Amino acid sequence: MEYRPQEIERKWQDRWTRTRAFEVTEDGSRPKFYCLEMFAYPSGHAHVGHVRNYIIGDIMARTMRMRGYNVLHPFGWDAFGLPAENAAIQNNVHPETWTLENIAHMKGQLQRLGISYAWEREVATCLPEYYHWNQWLFTRMFRRGLANRKRSNVNWCEKCQTVLANEQVVDGGCWRCGTPVIMRELEQWFLRITAYADELVDALGHMDTWPEKVLTMQRNWIGRSEGARVHFPIVGASDAIEVFTTRIDTIYGATFVLVAPEHPLVERFAAESDDPAAFRASVARFRAQDRTARLTGEVEKEGFDAGRAAMNPFTNTPVPIWVANFVLVEYGTGAVMGVPAHDQRDFEFASKYGLPIPRVVQPDEDDKSAGSTPFDGEGTLVHSGPYSGLFSADARKRMTEDVENRGIGRGAVQYRLKDWGISRQRYWGTPIPIVHCVDHGLVPVPDDQLPVVLPKVVEFTGRGDSPLAHVPEFVNTVCPTCGKPAKRETDTMDTFVDSSWYFYRFCDPKNETMPFDPATVAYWGPVDFYSGGVEHAILHLIYSRFFSRVFRDLGLVTIDEPFTRLLTQGMVLKDGAVMSKSKGNVVDPDDMTKTFGADALRLYVMFVAPPEKEVEWSDAGLEGSFRFLGRVWRLVDHLIPSLPAVDGGLGNPSALRLAVLNESERALRRKTHTTIRKVTQDISPRMHLNTAISALMELVNDMYAFCDRLGIRPTGRDDQPPPVIYRPETGAVLREAIESLVLMLAPFTPHLSEELWTRLRPETAREAADGSPSGVVAAGWPVVDEDAARAEEIEVPVQVNGKLRARITLDAEASEADIQATALAAPHVKPHLAGQDVVKVVVANRRLVNIVVRKKAG
Repeated sequence: MEYRPQEIERKWQDRWTRTRAFEVTEDGSRPKFYCLEMFAYPSGHAHVGHVRNYIIGDIMARTMRMRGYNVLHPFGWDAFGLPAENAAIQNNVHPETWTLENIAHMKGQLQRLGISYAWEREVATCLPEYYHWNQWLFTRMFRRGLANRKRSNVNWCEKCQTVLANEQVVDGGCWRCGTPVIMRELEQWFLRITAYADELVDALGHMDTWPEKVLTMQRNWIGRSEGARVHFPIVGASDAIEVFTTRIDTIYGATFVLVAPEHPLVERFAAESDDPAAFRASVARFRAQDRTARLTGEVEKEGFDAGRAAMNPFTNTPVPIWVANFVLVEYGTGAVMGVPAHDQRDFEFASKYGLPIPRVVQPDEDDKSAGSTPFDGEGTLVHSGPYSGLFSADARKRMTEDVENRGIGRGAVQYRLKDWGISRQRYWGTPIPIVHCVDHGLVPVPDDQLPVVLPKVVEFTGRGDSPLAHVPEFVNTVCPTCGKPAKRETDTMDTFVDSSWYFYRFCDPKNETMPFDPATVAYWGPVDFYSGGVEHAILHLIYSRFFSRVFRDLGLVTIDEPFTRLLTQGMVLKDGAVMSKSKGNVVDPDDMTKTFGADALRLYVMFVAPPEKEVEWSDAGLEGSFRFLGRVWRLVDHLIPSLPAVDGGLGNPSALRLAVLNESERALRRKTHTTIRKVTQDISPRMHLNTAISALMELVNDMYAFCDRLGIRPTGRDDQPPPVIYRPETGAVLREAIESLVLMLAPFTPHLSEELWTRLRPETAREAADGSPSGVVAAGWPVVDEDAARAEEIEVPVQVNGKLRARITLDAEASEADIQATALAAPHVKPHLAGQDVVKVVVANRRLVNIVVRKKAG
């Protein structure tokens, strides 16, 4: 038979749907495995860059099913957000229509890839049955003081007319449209993520199955620092600038104060300056710079003199106040003292602008950095008044006590993390369930009135405030407390609220009385394997960890961390750039599957690079994967008629273990079982999926070579007769190798494997009446026979004084003494020992022998 992937794939996808092959319920008799990929935004069409992540997760899910686990592998849609609203403006289509049409198309793409999702658990966050529970959770957070409303400076996009999180400001512009972002002070809703800051950062030390890069990013973003807040009085004014410092021991070296361009005092300084317009223009330029780059110090450090001075409260001398682009209002107090001799950024700034750089901490004499500037280590204070001679740690303690006693400051623990502003001035999001009452203020909507449903009729202009504010039937309501006329809140929630708990809803997606049943989540949680892009490290992943703790404190879950193991997959590039519609370099998976089949696409994107690395797309590479699957098909198709039946004889691996095999048969059997061992380890725990595929390709090559020695050449021609295998042992070894190959390929190429398995084992083609697993899942994962996998001989290189002189072959069970003796006696080694004294012989892990010699004396 010819390999026709499209026919095979349609057949098996239809069967999986008909038999509900991937739907699961709780089962205490089996270990569970919750496998999840970050769900998709329904932007319209998934490209290969998107689906790589889903294929990685599917390989894990399919492997664990074959290993006997009860696998939950759901999928859904992160369906709220600004793009849908922008589409409504541009195309005169309602966001819901646009979103649901996109979901239908993308769902079809994923189904055509054969991804084993439990589609009966599908959720879409834009539907009331999901966002109902966003609102339910918000009301509980409001009552616990974890949700509050306050005025705050926010990033504002004039074009999108919405608030942006700091992470959504890219190069000073809106991440969606690029419009320069400005600062506005608005009444906003916040979630108090800072209440869990210590927990969130402390737990990172125990999360050793997360990538270190992600852990570092989260530590830096939470940014816990212990130090002191100190008041620097403004010269000629009655108020002071409060700075936060972790190194109060260096305060005698503070020669300037730096304030963020967003600091509340900056506008006052501008108004009092000689040229307010120029002052404000410089401030605006700083504010427009990329905030992440400002935070990390990647921007060129710039500043200007604000024309005012502050008094250093320890030296009682005035120091100039400067506005600096690398100081952020979100961190600390938005102001820092500049100590250029003991801080690298301050040193660069002072050197650039000619500000004084006095040293006030002296390192120990044996410290290698003693002569360097800046010196940011611990040492002994000098030129520091009554504190001179104290060691840094002792000085910090005394100075902090003194500022508290003098009433000019206090010790403090500071976080870079700020409360999460969730207000968005747009339509396509979860309505915030709050009523504004003249008499009772902010009143949460009662449970029996949830969900607050988005109205269908809304005009989308992209101008002005929230579209909901212009829908009278939505805005006008009555107070739940007193029954008097009141107004609904018209802001909607940040869409990251939707994605911060969806993994729990998947466990119990049809629940109509609560977000999920705690007992159900107790069975499935936490997520055992979670994969997605590293770009979510400091947004989605931190917010999800925060929500898990909120649910814990509400008594709904018993775990702190929602995700046990995290994989951040690499991006797919084409023509050197990340795939995107705007660049015009996307590859549609449907186009690829029409030509090569889904299995070839799945195999290629896993083979080309490790999961965490970037991939450069290559059509030629995809063709290579298709050709490999053709080789597998021809091999199995050609041999099936000649293979021995599976019975109690040599078809049983335990019987094969006792059979008398020739050298060629032993070699193939050894290759089969070393491949099982490697592929098993490479899929999990190693996640080296590309090397697992390489091992399978090597096995196929060895099988072809084995057949060639028998005179069997699977060409795929219809007129080629099936081979005649006279030796039962040969057929049994081939069947074991073929069946192991097909089963190990199943997570990567499920359609091909299921088809070949039903031909190898026709009895498995029947669909179980009770819905129990069939096919490769029922067959299970192949088990390595360590006796068969053990090498019979080993080859060991022999060096003399580090130079390779010979390779020796020994029995795999040879002792270290045997290896040493054989190396010394090797014909190509002995000439290099003549006239030499053997100083020592090193046998390194039975893999290398190094003989150290020196010329004999005399």
